[in-house]
Amino acid sequence: MAELHDLTALEQARGIRSGELSPVELTEHYLARIERLDDTLGAFLTRTPDIARKQAADAESEAAAARREGRELPPLHGVPVPVKDLNQVAGVRCTMGSRALAEHVPTVDDHLVGKLRAGGTILLGKTNTPEFGLPCYTENGLAPPARTPWDLARSAGGSSGGAAAAVAGGLAPVAHASDGGGSVRIPASVCGLFGIKPSRGRISSGPMLHDISGLATSGPLARTVADAATLLDVLAGPMPGDPFAAPSLPPGETFADHALRDPGRLRIACLTEAPVPGIEVHPDCRTATTDTAALLTGLGHEVEELTLPADDSILLAFTRVWSVLAASRPVPPGGEELLMPLTRYLRERGAEVSGTDFTRSLYAFRMLAQSLADGLMPPGGYDVILSPTLAAPPAEVGALRNDADPQAEFDALGAFTPFTALYNATGQPAVNVPLQWNAAGLPIGVMLAGRYGDEATLIALSAQLEQARPWAGRTPSVW
Repeated sequence: MAELHDLTALEQARGIRSGELSPVELTEHYLARIERLDDTLGAFLTRTPDIARKQAADAESEAAAARREGRELPPLHGVPVPVKDLNQVAGVRCTMGSRALAEHVPTVDDHLVGKLRAGGTILLGKTNTPEFGLPCYTENGLAPPARTPWDLARSAGGSSGGAAAAVAGGLAPVAHASDGGGSVRIPASVCGLFGIKPSRGRISSGPMLHDISGLATSGPLARTVADAATLLDVLAGPMPGDPFAAPSLPPGETFADHALRDPGRLRIACLTEAPVPGIEVHPDCRTATTDTAALLTGLGHEVEELTLPADDSILLAFTRVWSVLAASRPVPPGGEELLMPLTRYLRERGAEVSGTDFTRSLYAFRMLAQSLADGLMPPGGYDVILSPTLAAPPAEVGALRNDADPQAEFDALGAFTPFTALYNATGQPAVNVPLQWNAAGLPIGVMLAGRYGDEATLIALSAQLEQARPWAGRTPSVW
């Protein structure tokens, strides 16, 4: 007999709307699983059972009133959605994965948290993240490392590793995540999930910590395309003060609608070589991409091989901006000595970047975006770019970390993730699709990227792939 966590988020929401499922019962189910499994998976930095129970009771009352009055409810009303601990929830500890902020309690919600509240979702807690979200693993000095449920010796990735471990391990049906260099897509790849990095400006990062570089955005992690698209609908929308705003969907349309639509025949570029010099792509990742290209061809799409010139200039620009962002994170007096070696290294490096070099790096991002828009993806050009998500299978916990040599660690992180940061630089939407598992039973994700503002095509295409080769039946042993 199926358990509650076997249901998709949309199935849970339908049960709540009809009265067949209680938000209170659903919340208690997940709280019990968190109590039993979280010490193993490392999914949460802060659990909020009291808040969750209060929100669930309120959601149950509201659902009953809506049934009596014939009112519609938001699409994920009563469904649990944890928030990554880089974002602020008023009255709840926000550590950003750092011992220096272990006792920090904000007094205001981030805008996306306000949208989750308005959507009637339930806060189970704040999910695990590395310090300031800087590396692509989730290990810090506050909680156990986040592990992929597919092999508990291996990392859940980062920096949204806790969110991915929660969804893949059945501790939450969907989760909020964020992505500044791949931090939605990396954990989605190593945890066998569908994850969306939306277009720049699709989801507000305000009101407190706007990312003026345009690299970072929030996004959804889910087991199904439709669940992720629906959470994107809940989170999306500009807010006053935002430095960027993505083009809106046509009136009356939702991203969830596109999970039910035929994408049509698309022209797709297939990229298997890393766009960074000297990076070897593991055979498992290359095979996953070429196999997906064959599947897309079989579905009627036009797929062509593509090679981008390997170029260090964007890597240099990204490193400069990433370091400045690290240096800009607020650290209370006396907190610097509590920071991890990689964080201290990046902050020191960022403090040395001149304003002119920072500006030149941002210009390099904009020029790259323009060259892709004009050269590869204009109307009539490629609609989608297919590539590996990562250059290697999931890494063991601790394998990417090098406290003794942070520069070597940063180089290793880049070699593991040479494909993802490209679309943070350009602002284009990109998704991880969990179509492939290797011979060792580890998930090997593939990435699809689209034109700026065109998440809809990626969602429709991903749903077509999901229907052609369903992945929801695969579950890890902890399930």
